[in-house]
Amino acid sequence: MSHTMSVPKDVPAEIERFDLIFRIQHVLMFTTFLILSFTGWGLKYAHVEVSSWWIRIWGGAETAGIIHRVAGVTMLLDFIFHVGYLIYLTAQGKLKFRKETTLIPLPKDIVDVVQNFMYFLGFTRKKPQFAKFSYAQKFDYWAVFWGMFIIGFSGFALAFPILVSGLFPESTSGWIWQLLGIMHSDEALLAIVFILFWHFYNEHLKPEIFPMSWVWITGKISTAELKHRHPLEYDLHFGEGKPEKKEV
Repeated sequence: MSHTMSVPKDVPAEIERFDLIFRIQHVLMFTTFLILSFTGWGLKYAHVEVSSWWIRIWGGAETAGIIHRVAGVTMLLDFIFHVGYLIYLTAQGKLKFRKETTLIPLPKDIVDVVQNFMYFLGFTRKKPQFAKFSYAQKFDYWAVFWGMFIIGFSGFALAFPILVSGLFPESTSGWIWQLLGIMHSDEALLAIVFILFWHFYNEHLKPEIFPMSWVWITGKISTAELKHRHPLEYDLHFGEGKPEKKEV
């Protein structure tokens, strides 16, 4: 952080933001994403000289295709496990809805967007007060869901056409596979650009975070950073007369 905020002495230095299971899911997600990006675009533009050289690094088009499919299935399984884990936590009462900690978009997020733009444009000196997840982080998170539906379904269909061919009417056979190819390719490009320019900047490359946020590794965030970046969550845990219940 480029600047820190003071916290009372009786407040712990850091708290857990993501448990080990969430961190493992994240590592699997971004690892498979990178593999899919490297192999997928090399296969798409295999006729280009640079891509041909890149594909040879992966052992040729056939081997790169196998790696791409394995990574894709792994990503889908990781996504399914994530959803199942959320359901499990909810059923166990460990995941409860609170406006200060929820990932569900709320009307306040729209207000925060407007206020943030007003701040950036110099119309106000007051920044929006974020809870555990800002509107940008919520958008980041839910983008995976529609991305997984488009990329995941189209990719699975293209990888196993015989298995899924029965889902489509015979009358669509002349165009459905071309459509799936376009969906898979264009959504992949959108995802790559989004991750590089949105996610990496907001979570790692901002001046106050650069060169990297360590939360994805340690799962913990300092209470000073929590107070600065997520003041509403800080108030939830350490507000007036509220003892901390989380383990450090």
